[in-house]
Amino acid sequence: MNTLLSLGHGYSASALAARLIPLGWTVIGTCRDPSRAEGLRAAGVEPLMWPADLAPALARATHILASAAPDAAGDPFLQVAGDDLRAANPAWVGYLSTTAVYGDHQGGWVDETTPVTPGSARAHQRVLAERQWLETGLPVHIFRLAGIYGPGRGPFEKVRDGSARRIIKPGQVFSRIHVADIAETLIASIAQPNPGAIYNLCDDDPAPPEDVLSYAAHLLGLPEPPAVPYDQAEMTPMARSFYAESKRVRNDRIKRELGVALNYPDYRAGLAGLLAAP
Repeated sequence: MNTLLSLGHGYSASALAARLIPLGWTVIGTCRDPSRAEGLRAAGVEPLMWPADLAPALARATHILASAAPDAAGDPFLQVAGDDLRAANPAWVGYLSTTAVYGDHQGGWVDETTPVTPGSARAHQRVLAERQWLETGLPVHIFRLAGIYGPGRGPFEKVRDGSARRIIKPGQVFSRIHVADIAETLIASIAQPNPGAIYNLCDDDPAPPEDVLSYAAHLLGLPEPPAVPYDQAEMTPMARSFYAESKRVRNDRIKRELGVALNYPDYRAGLAGLLAAP
């Protein structure tokens, strides 16, 4: 029986679990909050309260997905249970990273061969965690995710309640990925392991963020959110860090090597799908 141990079971891991469990997989997901554990059980995931002894779960795990955010010392699971993890024998390990590791390219294109030039502390931590996982000797695959959206993570609520603002920064573009396409790509990699491989997960259409909000408003039949110049916009430090970098991310490798056909190749298809979902 296939068993996935999900370290830091969050939004993307949940989308993967929802596809694996009906196929007969067992999914074990770590969490810290008892109320979160109840939600995992309801979704068919075996909760494992963290911190905990990982050895029993690792003895069962045929596959491992790591998606917890790192800190200055790198991946939190390797820090606490590194020896147990290195001694495990999974057929496949996936580490969910971020395209932020490429840094700022002023709107230029990047692919998996582009050197990492992280520009933020968060991106530096991801580069460190990537290296730590690759150095474990396990069959690790690195997935660099663009901006994630999907059910419960879209622009519609802010557009509806009138709080959305189109922040205008000339030349700014972001790449995105629908969570369903993350899950499908992970499944394709599990079926075709290639330890050491690095994959960018993004759609085909890097676009200015204001265009996404405009299209969301169009789908809702609402007025376009007001435009605010970047230098006048009120943003959280995290949001402002996103706007400090601009790049277009290529996804050719997941198509060529894994045969991935995106369900949502651009934000227009993705937003229309979210709105149409029950």
